[in-house]
Formats: sequence, structure tokens, C-alpha cells
Amino acid sequence: MADHQEASVTLASEPASVPTARRYVARVLTDWGLDALSDQADAVRLIVSELATNAVLHTFGQSPTFTVDVRLEDGEQLHVGVTDSHPRRPRRLPAAVQQDNGRGMAIIRSLAAESGGRLSVTPTPDGGKTVGITLPWKAAAPVVC
Repeated sequence: MADHQEASVTLASEPASVPTARRYVARVLTDWGLDALSDQADAVRLIVSELATNAVLHTFGQSPTFTVDVRLEDGEQLHVGVTDSHPRRPRRLPAAVQQDNGRGMAIIRSLAAESGGRLSVTPTPDGGKTVGITLPWKAAAPVVC
């Protein structure tokens, strides 16, 4: 395996792009050796869904696209980030029982922590931001015949 693998896709900032982003990342991770039925694969798919949904909903039409970047470093650290051009950083909203939204960042943070990872928000040079996670890589061991 290479020391460093990368993949990215840029999608229109619209609701139909969320499942496309999720499927894209799932396919990349499977190609890199992650068991599609593993807990880590489930967690990453949910995290990507939440990050992409936030990029679509909370940029208020001011970011026409968002980019999903996936990077595997030294077969040990998985980085997944969603970049948009809206300057506002995600905010933690009170997740009242009657609200239908406001829980995405809490879900992402919790899933990252459960997997031994962390959440980050990094400004981009053009005034946007990348919201991402870093997780330990837990690909299946290669089968030796």
C-alpha cells in the first residue's frame, strides 16, 4: 500500500449530492481495504452524510459546491473533510427534543471520539472552511494464502 492515498470529489451544493458523497467515500474506502460492513465504515458513512448535509443546508446558497476529500496516511490515519466556501464556522445548537435539526455536529463529534479520532474545523485560504475528522485506520488485515 502507498504511504499516502488521496481522493476527492466536488459536488453541487444541493440535497441530492449528499448520498452521492456518501457513496463516493464508501467506494473509496472499500477500494483501500476497509470492510464495507465494519463499524468504522458505518461511522464514516454517517459522518460524511452529516458533513455534506451541513455544507448544503448551512451555507444558505452562498457556496455553490462542496468538496469531499479523503486521505489515508501511512495506512494509519484516515482523514475525511468537507470543504465549502461559506465563512461561517459550524455552531453547536441546542438539540431540544422537538427540533428536527441541530444534532449533526454532536453526532460527528461523538462518532469521531468513539472511534478514537477527532473533529476539526480549518479555515481555507479563500475564506471558506473544511470540517473534517481524523480517525485511526482499521482496515481488514490482508488474507494470506
